[in-house]
Amino acid sequence: MKEHSAFASPPCFMHEIDQATGAVGFDPQQWRDVARWRKAERERLIAARLAISAETRAAMAERIGKGIDAVIGDAKDRIVSLYWPFRGEPDLRPWLASIVARGAIAALPVVVEKGRPLIFRAYRPGNRLEKGVWNIPIPAEGREVIPDVVLAPVVGFDRQNFRLGYGGGFFDRTLASLPKKPFTIGLGYSLQAIPTIFPQPHDIVMDRIVTENGSA
Repeated sequence: MKEHSAFASPPCFMHEIDQATGAVGFDPQQWRDVARWRKAERERLIAARLAISAETRAAMAERIGKGIDAVIGDAKDRIVSLYWPFRGEPDLRPWLASIVARGAIAALPVVVEKGRPLIFRAYRPGNRLEKGVWNIPIPAEGREVIPDVVLAPVVGFDRQNFRLGYGGGFFDRTLASLPKKPFTIGLGYSLQAIPTIFPQPHDIVMDRIVTENGSA
């Protein structure tokens, strides 16, 4: 895997980026510029994702599931964290059921509190769910686990496998706090690819990005 710089420049200084590494000095004003740009980009990318028909999204999700299988191989006895689909994200619940049938241990992320890392609860299809933050279903019970593989939805992603999320920092905070680093895969559609997310020191690069067109 490529080495990734921890720093990047905001859009207004795009000409200053080293095209090979993305490296540039960091300062607070630049981060404010990046934050404004990211907010606008999130809105654009989410709108584009929601514009995809439900039928097309389902077909793309099926191909994404096959792409995940190609990346992680045999999931038997491994703890794999997915997510409950939200705002047009790839719906991989059928894939989740398939890996459980193959012997994997599935988990879903749970928001405990704003500003704190996520926890992961073991989950099997059919287990009782309750509404969590943003009314996203979470396991009502289930033991807390540390995943071997974390599948994270993306709002956008770049050629260096940095993930643009919703802005809450939950996944980055969580990955930084885990006692062991899981294998991380960002999941999305190819139309969510952008040249750079302008990664900042807190952004954690994904090991892979998987879309309907395969993995990177």
